[in-house]
Amino acid sequence: MDRDRMNLYWKYVAEQNADQLLTFFHENGVICWHCTNEQFTVTEFIKVNCEYPGKWNGELERMEQIGDLIITVAHIWSDEVSCHVVSFFQMEYGKIKQLDEYCGDDGEIPTWRLDMKKDRPIL
Repeated sequence: MDRDRMNLYWKYVAEQNADQLLTFFHENGVICWHCTNEQFTVTEFIKVNCEYPGKWNGELERMEQIGDLIITVAHIWSDEVSCHVVSFFQMEYGKIKQLDEYCGDDGEIPTWRLDMKKDRPIL
């Protein structure tokens, strides 16, 4: 999958476009959200994604590919929430066979680290 197609994938995730998302997945695909210990079928994943409350935006920030493995970092946000998602896409015949995701909420630097006076923002 090239970068243009991966940008479309993240666009459809943010738009919660079930019909378009389905076209990216292998019929027996498996999706794992490791931070919450959840595993989904493709149908379950699309339902959860598309019924997530709120209006969302998304942007692909980075993509790396090693053979049939694609790794992405995406920024997903709404008016209430901002997070970064690291995703490992195992591809088979151009479709997502397995998707392993790790999601972290964006936030402020914790006070205990600010007190160290060593905070340096990412440039």
